[in-house]
Amino acid sequence: MQIGLIGLGKMGYNLALNFKSKGHEVVAFDVNKSAMEKIAAEQVATAPTIGDMALALKDRKVVWIMVPAGNVVDVVLSNLKYHLAPDDIVIDGGNSHFKDTLTRARDLEKLGIHYLDCGTSGGVTGALHGVCTMIGGKKEVFDYCEALFKSISVPNGYLYCGKTGSGHFTKMVHNGIEYGMMQAIAEGMEVLHRQDSEMDLAAVAKVWNHGSVVRSWLMELTQRALEKDKNLESIKGVMHSSGEGKWTVETALEMGVPTPVITMSLLMRYRSQTEDTFSGKIVAALRNEFGGHAVEKK
Repeated sequence: MQIGLIGLGKMGYNLALNFKSKGHEVVAFDVNKSAMEKIAAEQVATAPTIGDMALALKDRKVVWIMVPAGNVVDVVLSNLKYHLAPDDIVIDGGNSHFKDTLTRARDLEKLGIHYLDCGTSGGVTGALHGVCTMIGGKKEVFDYCEALFKSISVPNGYLYCGKTGSGHFTKMVHNGIEYGMMQAIAEGMEVLHRQDSEMDLAAVAKVWNHGSVVRSWLMELTQRALEKDKNLESIKGVMHSSGEGKWTVETALEMGVPTPVITMSLLMRYRSQTEDTFSGKIVAALRNEFGGHAVEKK
């Protein structure tokens, strides 16, 4: 499939390579010229503007947007929509709020342009080697793009979630769960660290990942981070958040659904911004390991 890609950040860049490796013809655009030069060196076609990117796409156009949630998405769409025709498809693969997705889909539908919301998980490594995708939108539009989602996802790693907004809603809840899981790992590690500051926590994480009920990719990343820096002394325990945990808590409150674990994990992130903790270092290190997110150095 021929596909336009807007956004060559940590995830978008690796997705471009993933698309290419699966035989898709990619035409990429980013405002960052160095990112464009870098991906061009990987034999991925680039275009100097969004209009030129759209012009390079033939037949029914499919454009994947991989930019930060919020106003950036609206800025991209306000430009892109003038270069698309009825029945073309836009896929938002970022972490957009599902309510924003509903509004954007309605606006594009007035022009006859279809909108798929795709929650994308797996971090930067997954973006390159195989992601987990959760897709919402019209079923017939998903059917047209299903081969694309299947090709870039791990085996059994893509799902049509239902109506418009359901892909981003599912990813939002996924990230809320992720908040809780990371916080639980971090708290357990802090208890061990307080009991014996010389304990080899990387070794603990490793053994827990072999047959234990808490084995997981996050535990693998815990091991990796602690092997690099035994006590994580090179980073602060400041845990940033990108919005999805807060949205999950807000949505749960609107629904009257109690989510104490996710809520407390969100509050602990806020606390970490005023108090340096070892558990905060664990979560900061985990976010850096799986997503390449920045850490604050001492």
